[in-house]
Amino acid sequence: MGVFTGKIGVVMGVANERSIAWAISEALYAEGAELAFTHLPGPSSQRRVSRLVEPHGPKVLVPCDVQKDEDLARAFEAVGRAYGKIDFLIHAIAFAPPQELRNPYVEMSRAGWHLAMDISVYSLVAAARAAAALMADDGTIITISYYGGEKVIPGYNVMGVCKAALEHSVRYLAWDLGRRNVRVNCLSAGPMRTLSAAGIAGFDELRDHAAQKSPLGRTVEMNDLAATALYLLSDQSSGVTGETIHVDSGYSIVGL
Repeated sequence: MGVFTGKIGVVMGVANERSIAWAISEALYAEGAELAFTHLPGPSSQRRVSRLVEPHGPKVLVPCDVQKDEDLARAFEAVGRAYGKIDFLIHAIAFAPPQELRNPYVEMSRAGWHLAMDISVYSLVAAARAAAALMADDGTIITISYYGGEKVIPGYNVMGVCKAALEHSVRYLAWDLGRRNVRVNCLSAGPMRTLSAAGIAGFDELRDHAAQKSPLGRTVEMNDLAATALYLLSDQSSGVTGETIHVDSGYSIVGL
């Protein structure tokens, strides 16, 4: 039996096999967890995610546009019907229009700013509210951030502002849900080659720099992130909430 045998979780944000959410999912499956998945609406997204998850036979695999309250409600209703309760939620969703990422932050459009914040930040609030309603005794929620939410990373632009808001949302959600014994934490990952990273100008140089300057002198691997996620989702972190845990080979502690 694995550490997560008998535990049920919802995973939001698997895009393909290089997704951080998928690396965490694989680690959870190896420890006996049962997982439900949401995916972006549309046949191409459904095909990509289905190909990954179908060998595990999930009871729930549903499209969800996190900008639509009715989609979120329908997704969590499906989870509730299938399982009755859940133990954890993984939120790994972020988006900004590509042109807005390429432009300097000072040129950010009002519409692009609202869209990026809605998908990247408010989706956590809405999903946490829906997930907590299915957490009978206790539960855990994690989301994914990056150091660009704390310091300026050229090229990260509006997404850095979104991550700052996301990390502070984690703290407020931890306060609101704590007396219900629901913990909320954030995993701040080092630069990873994911689908989202393709939209960041100079990403390869950014990743190389982080590896050279970090105390461990290496890049972060998916198994590093998955191991920390399992810690945050497990009873091993029962006294931890409202925290942003850096998994970046120590890069975030370096000043030069």
